[in-house]
Amino acid sequence: MNDADTGQQAPATRHDPDRPLPLHPLVYLADGEEVTVGRPDIDSYGIFPPDGAELVRRLERGDTPREAAAWYAGRYQESVDIDDVIEALGELDFLREETEPAPPPAAPVRWRRLGAAVFSTPAFVLYAALAGWALVAMARHPDLVPSYRNVFFTEYYTIVQAALFVAAVPQLLLHEAFHALAGRRLGLRSRLSVGRRLYFIVLETSLPGLVAVPRRRRYLPILAGMLADVLVIAALTVAADLGRGPDGTFPLWARFCLAFAFAVLLRIAWQFSLYLRTDLYVLVTTALGCVDLHATAKGMLANRVNRLLGRPGRLVDESAWHPVDRRVARWYSWLIVAGYAVSLTTFVLAVVPIVYRMAAGVLGRFTGGGASVPELLDSAVFTGFVAAQLAVLGWLAIRDRHRRRPAPRHVIA
Repeated sequence: MNDADTGQQAPATRHDPDRPLPLHPLVYLADGEEVTVGRPDIDSYGIFPPDGAELVRRLERGDTPREAAAWYAGRYQESVDIDDVIEALGELDFLREETEPAPPPAAPVRWRRLGAAVFSTPAFVLYAALAGWALVAMARHPDLVPSYRNVFFTEYYTIVQAALFVAAVPQLLLHEAFHALAGRRLGLRSRLSVGRRLYFIVLETSLPGLVAVPRRRRYLPILAGMLADVLVIAALTVAADLGRGPDGTFPLWARFCLAFAFAVLLRIAWQFSLYLRTDLYVLVTTALGCVDLHATAKGMLANRVNRLLGRPGRLVDESAWHPVDRRVARWYSWLIVAGYAVSLTTFVLAVVPIVYRMAAGVLGRFTGGGASVPELLDSAVFTGFVAAQLAVLGWLAIRDRHRRRPAPRHVIA
């Protein structure tokens, strides 16, 4: 559900039980034993049981609250608190004021045709050809295979760091643009925001309306970003291969292509860190119809550890877990552990060698005595650049913690 949370109790809904309720146009999507009901114009959605969704349908079609309640009692042989239902509709902003005119038709979503073209059949044929070309080139020339050694395309660490940082911006935008375009081809609006996952600064595309799309049509918008990453790696690999000199060596720009291809590969590996709720996590929860699998799986892991250590007082309450989340978490919780293993392995095999080589090089220049002025200047600027990145990560961490902190309560004695 994507409605605004003001932190205040909503006022009681006032209505005439014998007059139809003015409702905004709503959409309905049945998915298993739940129905998503929402307003696409403001991206506000709620999850209802099938009988509740049918009750809302009748209210939207013009039944008065009294008539809808009577229909429900006759159909399901039990009464319904229609006031609670109407209050929930008000909290979701589904209700219109009596004097409020019907909203105009929603404006067409921009870039919808571009999204349809980017994810058309001819486009996928081209994508497959490019990926196949890159794989064949790697098989023929092992020096094209992504490696942490490719990162050092120049001896100046500042240039390495700055070039990869600058190139990452359009690549991240392309990743998120693929998410957005895959959604816009379905008529969905999107929002872009900046966040942090572990030690990564990330851009995040929000597609709230995706919950009202049939499940099989959600997979492409979820995986579109990873598709963009794969295409970037393939294009960089092919470009580097085409730029190879007659003696088999790569010019500077081709070495940079291979360096950036490895950086993008790290982004793809990061998607397997499922404990961070990456695109693959969203794919799993969508395919299996989960509600809050992340919290349930973490709670189940914590309970296993606490039971093993004999700490019953620290057990997480399991009563609120959704049945689907509980069932999936029995095996998915182990994938969270595997995600930590993926992160640790990537860090040890890729990040540590890069950091070690750069740190050793910088220290060697400062303490060895044989470094040139450009090398010393390069090391000083590089150190400052790293410090600035750490400062930004620290600021994002503090900001996220502040946002999660509950609002202060003012008590007058």
